[in-house]
Amino acid sequence: MLSSFLEFSIIGAVSGGIYVLVALSFVIVYKSTNIFNFATGEMMMIGTYFFYLFDTQLRFGWIAGLAAAFIAAAVLAMLIERAVLRPLLGRPTVVLVMVTLGVSSILRGAAGLIWGPDVRRLTEILPRQPIFLGDMLVPGKLAWGFVIAGVISGLFIAFYRFSRAGTAIRATSTDQVTAESLGINIRAVFVLAWGMAGILTAASGIITASVNGVTPQLGQIALNVLAVVMLAGMTSVGGVVIAGIFVGWLETIVGAYLGAAWQSFLPYLVVLLVMSVRPAGLFGEYRVERI
Repeated sequence: MLSSFLEFSIIGAVSGGIYVLVALSFVIVYKSTNIFNFATGEMMMIGTYFFYLFDTQLRFGWIAGLAAAFIAAAVLAMLIERAVLRPLLGRPTVVLVMVTLGVSSILRGAAGLIWGPDVRRLTEILPRQPIFLGDMLVPGKLAWGFVIAGVISGLFIAFYRFSRAGTAIRATSTDQVTAESLGINIRAVFVLAWGMAGILTAASGIITASVNGVTPQLGQIALNVLAVVMLAGMTSVGGVVIAGIFVGWLETIVGAYLGAAWQSFLPYLVVLLVMSVRPAGLFGEYRVERI
């Protein structure tokens, strides 16, 4: 009994690593632009299709295909910010949110028209060989996906914490007017944040699709990540790492012992209970706006 619990716990925590990548893309866009990007899931899906296009259809090879997919995903994200959202700066927040919902529908529809509704299999770049921890088994693709997600998350957090560009993003997230008065080009920060979000979402989509393939509905995984973002708080980069692993663990444990019906809503129940006590999330900042 205990060994099964530990095995499910490890698998759940490993699954949460993918949630962390997607959650980081939510947070980096929100911190820099104050926009909650509901198109994150579809950016994840399109980034995965870019890899399928360059690797499988255009036969670049998986290494060049990865590089091309990351570049294409970053460029697409920056175009969304520049062409769609920047002209709406200063408009009510609800307008920007609705626009990102519209962008998500457009991306999902375009993917369906171009690649169709069928599952597309990616080149197997993750080893299948399972990893044994004593008597516990962790699927190989899941384990290596967690390792890669961890490396990418670590590099992102290091960039965010210690680079000049990361400092500019943090300054912009604190006070855009003050940041601009200090010489920070906040429009360049917006573009950088969206480009990074494009790369993070593409990486998470490729890791996820390496197990089950990609369809236009792949982006729905981002709905699960909303629980991660709300639990951690929209402004906490480190918090989403902890929350992502916790939500992945909770979903797996609930699914294993209570069934799939409980798995779909219990994490959100936990989040709602937490937010009733801490509306900004466990690690979020309470912002005071002066008028």
